[in-house]
Amino acid sequence: MDMVVKCGRDIERLKEISKEVRKDIIEMTYTAHSGHPGGSLSAVEILVSLYFSELNQSPETVDSPDRDRFVLSKGHITPAFYSVLSHAGYIPHEELKTFRKIDSRLQGHPASAKLKGVEVSTGSLGQGLSVAIGMALAGKLDKRDYHVYCLVGDGEMEEGQIWEAMMFAGNRHLNNLTLFLDYNGLQIDGEVAKINDIAPIISKFEAFKWHTIEINGHDFAQIFKAIDEAKSQDTQPTAIIAHTIKGKGVSYMENAYEWHGKAPGEELYKQAMKELTAND
Repeated sequence: MDMVVKCGRDIERLKEISKEVRKDIIEMTYTAHSGHPGGSLSAVEILVSLYFSELNQSPETVDSPDRDRFVLSKGHITPAFYSVLSHAGYIPHEELKTFRKIDSRLQGHPASAKLKGVEVSTGSLGQGLSVAIGMALAGKLDKRDYHVYCLVGDGEMEEGQIWEAMMFAGNRHLNNLTLFLDYNGLQIDGEVAKINDIAPIISKFEAFKWHTIEINGHDFAQIFKAIDEAKSQDTQPTAIIAHTIKGKGVSYMENAYEWHGKAPGEELYKQAMKELTAND
């Protein structure tokens, strides 16, 4: 697929882009023999919604002080992130073949010094939200009209720094901040609910003075409705609790924590690509 320009809220077009991104995720992790396909596949619709519909940002405006910001706090899902950046024109699509190779700009976790469009290097879980909050606070102090989006994982919510950041954002009334929680229920070694349960998550966000919305994270109409609601808030940051399926789109990866951080071999690669190319 060639570079895609912003396509508004054309849901059928966004579904097409999402399908191409999922193919890229499998191709990249298979070629690199490493990577994180499970959580990448669960976050596709969120990333596609932001980069092809919502972000006031483009490859030409990545340095504009008035651009919207996006922080990938769950920094290991670079297969999805890099694919989206390529289809949006930030990097050549051919460069995806260099994923995780020595001297490539496309390392396993995003590096802002290497790649335009990456606001901050991430990978140490729990830290991205704090950076996003700093950006949102700076926007308030500078009286700039940009919005900051941050994507975190549910396993990441177990990090203590997340909760300190949440408390600060609520107390500072950062209504220019929207957090997406990719709530697929699984982390690297099992179910979030069994390892260190974060539920009831909505009441916890509300106790920290956040506006909360609960959605199906694969439904574009729900994502857009939630974004609109978040932007209408006058005094609160918004947390969008996006229920997703880890490994979405590949049958043997769906709801399987084992695919958090490993690449498919040849036969499973072929099976995944066959499933993702069905009805092309």
